[in-house]
Amino acid sequence: MFIDTHAHLNFNAFQEDADEIIRRSLENDIWMINIGTNFETSKRAVEIAKKCQKGVYATVGLHPINLDTGLVKIKVDEKEGSHFEKEFDFEEYKRLAQSEKVVAIGEIGLDYYWKPKTKKKLELFKEKQKNLFLEEIKLAQELNLPIIFHCRMAHQDLIEILKSNIKSQKSKIRGVIHCFTGNWDQAQKFLETGLYLGFNGIIFKLDLGKIIKNTPLEKILIETDCPYLPPPQFENQRNEPLYVKYIAQEIAKIKNISFEELAEITTKNAKELFKLE
Repeated sequence: MFIDTHAHLNFNAFQEDADEIIRRSLENDIWMINIGTNFETSKRAVEIAKKCQKGVYATVGLHPINLDTGLVKIKVDEKEGSHFEKEFDFEEYKRLAQSEKVVAIGEIGLDYYWKPKTKKKLELFKEKQKNLFLEEIKLAQELNLPIIFHCRMAHQDLIEILKSNIKSQKSKIRGVIHCFTGNWDQAQKFLETGLYLGFNGIIFKLDLGKIIKNTPLEKILIETDCPYLPPPQFENQRNEPLYVKYIAQEIAKIKNISFEELAEITTKNAKELFKLE
């Protein structure tokens, strides 16, 4: 059994056949968590999960790229069906996140890939993302839910925010750094706070072997990030939860353990973090 801890069957890319892909995945003993990136995709993730008694779950969150800061122009992602929001409606997201099918808040965090060019605008841009991030951390803590963290080109800022929040709240934050792409020093800092690291098809594009090898198996989650980042066998095709096994195979190879052991422990990790039954 496997659990794809980061899928997007709630995106437009699966508008025509999400039900069929879910059926095929569950028949192959693969569960999934569909991740929200704005209110619309979060709502859709919850609706999809409600149709399934077991094995399909949802998260709720506003992705940093979907925050309309007015400071940078972002190209609409047709696969997602991007919907930009000028502000975070805390109460609406909280209402949606109280569904029994919601197992985490996410994906939330920081993304400095698309950014303004001037220093003044860049500072304001980062401030707006950080303020959103802190609001969503607050939501997760209010509901006692783990967090799916998104982090691109912003690892140090994320580490500082987590350290500050843990110190002020005097409690640990539960969650996973989705699609980890940082270095080993950054990985260690995240692990020290008790977080998991999520690995997907990016491991076939970046040299993450040392990080995977050094990360305790008990702190690894596997994911597809479908429809993005397909494994090499399906290059230029749409990714799906069924392909999470190829991530598992590669990680098992790097860690020199059996495919079966990797499946057993990563499934256990996901069930414990997200309280899946």
